[in-house]
Amino acid sequence: MTCREAVMLAAPHTWPASIMSVLLAAVLAYEAQDSLSVSLTAALLAIAILTQAAVNALNDYFDYVKGSDTAADNVEASDSALVYGSFPAKEALYLACGFMAAAFALGIYCIVCAGWIPLAIAMGGAVVIALYSGGATPISYLPIGEAVSGLVMGAALPFASFYVLTRSLQPLVLVQCIPLVIGIALIMMTNNTCDIEKDERSGRKTLPVLLGRRRARAIYRALVALWMLSIAAIVTIWWTPGAIVVPFMVLAASPLLQKLCTLPLDSPSRIAAMGAICNANVVLGAFYAAAVLASSMALTL
Repeated sequence: MTCREAVMLAAPHTWPASIMSVLLAAVLAYEAQDSLSVSLTAALLAIAILTQAAVNALNDYFDYVKGSDTAADNVEASDSALVYGSFPAKEALYLACGFMAAAFALGIYCIVCAGWIPLAIAMGGAVVIALYSGGATPISYLPIGEAVSGLVMGAALPFASFYVLTRSLQPLVLVQCIPLVIGIALIMMTNNTCDIEKDERSGRKTLPVLLGRRRARAIYRALVALWMLSIAAIVTIWWTPGAIVVPFMVLAASPLLQKLCTLPLDSPSRIAAMGAICNANVVLGAFYAAAVLASSMALTL
């Protein structure tokens, strides 16, 4: 396996979702205690990226060995390292295991600093990762895939990260993570809606497959609107001074969200749609974090 193929399996274009989760946790932690551990934040970021890379590599591996991914189904070679590569499939599995081992090694530092609670959450996450891609009926093949990915990466990850950074369990953080849950779930829904025909042929029962493209697109558009509205509502309720950021967020994110709502979300538009939804996660996540910081700074003046 070449370095380029390893990067393709890791799929860096999907990392912003996990990065934004840790970023929000760090901002919330700073807002709560007016301080932040740089080393712990860096470790959490690395863990999030390595875990996301492992999930991506595992997905490619299991889809390939089950025959779900073929040259006829993939839009471009850079999105299908196993289909178009010349390395054995087992090397993708080894790479995924390497990513997970590195994540757990870094996790030891977090556990030493914060105790057993991050370990419990990490073990639960490892089980979900295994079930998400592997087994007779992986979670990613079921209509709950979007919800599971959103809750794990968008809620459990920032909740655990917040605890590591503050040593405090704050259930309210889960409510404040609702925009992340929606944004990350939409990444998977984008992919699954574009892949309806392919998934039908391979026997997957994803949410878009069950809904059909017309209804899936209608729900998709509603979730896109709810995504932005949830940020505006949460900022207004908990970080009112930071609401000054919201109009700028709307201006910056509107072109991306409009593109998502007008694309047909079919196989030919998959690359454009995945690029737009990942970029939208970065833009909305960054403005959300900026609103929290702006509120914190306003209150200290």
